[in-house]
Amino acid sequence: MIAVMPAEVNTSVYKFNLQAGDTKYLGMGSVPGNILNQFSMDEHNGYFRIATTLQKLPIRTGEAELTNNLYILDQNMKQAGKIENIAPGEKIYSVRFMGDRGYMVTFKTVDPLFVLDLKDPNRPVILGELKIPGYSNYLHPYDENHIIGFGKEAIEVEEPHWSGEGTVKNAYYLGMKVALFDVSDVNNPQEKFKIEIGDRGTESELFSNHKALLFDQEKGILAFPVTVCDIDPATVSKDDYLAQKDPRLAYGQPVFQGAFVYNLSAEKGFTLKGMITHHPPGAVVNLQKAGRYDYNRDISRSLTIGDTIYTLSNSYLKANDLNTLKMQGGLEIRN
Repeated sequence: MIAVMPAEVNTSVYKFNLQAGDTKYLGMGSVPGNILNQFSMDEHNGYFRIATTLQKLPIRTGEAELTNNLYILDQNMKQAGKIENIAPGEKIYSVRFMGDRGYMVTFKTVDPLFVLDLKDPNRPVILGELKIPGYSNYLHPYDENHIIGFGKEAIEVEEPHWSGEGTVKNAYYLGMKVALFDVSDVNNPQEKFKIEIGDRGTESELFSNHKALLFDQEKGILAFPVTVCDIDPATVSKDDYLAQKDPRLAYGQPVFQGAFVYNLSAEKGFTLKGMITHHPPGAVVNLQKAGRYDYNRDISRSLTIGDTIYTLSNSYLKANDLNTLKMQGGLEIRN
């Protein structure tokens, strides 16, 4: 018999009325599990929606039992509807609520994207599910029938079980992945377009901070900062355990840091306009090796004003023509 720890983590939500400078406490609701981030919560038409992952830890095996859940609370913070036990054994990687719909990504070895019908708060249901490799850390609305996912590609590797009996499939992430999902058929969501950037080790601030994203649907512009890592087979260590399983699992070396700028449309997908960097040519590779890499030159934000795209790092502000991406000017920022 496996003993389960009796303690269960709950998330409490407190409701306040803020009006004319006055704060009034209205009530509190509680749901099982933990939330991932701010996008795990949403208020719509007087109802509060919240998605959680609940973890239980059996003492004998030490392997976490994970379940994912969606709860809807009414104006009195009482439970109106729920969907529980979504993708057992996995955990939530991203959530997005959009009106009467919700989208949830869970991950363990593949990336299920769930489309949720929230129109009736008393009876939420799962409409459709899409299983693909990799995962999305962040979901961003494109329009009512499309959503953009930012995350990483992944592959499955079969390995011996830790107990010494049998094997288990584990997932390992690769480079950055950006996908446009078509949810016009809510029962059959599709990954309509996809791009992959770099190899294992490629990172973007966008994975943890949505403010790093520039998206203008009217202009068809998508931009975000990324540190690109590429695998050089000549430098992969023969002692690299993962690389011996699959060459793609070797960590790449940094070769670029800056903003990737794309044209994006629901009809044509992603078209790379170009890349903007604040580093001198070759600096990312050479200075990284020399230990003199200037992180203050790493681009973290971008924005557009008219036909100009501006990129910002801690020590530099750069202006480029939005159509050609030719540099128009730059300004050193002294701290």
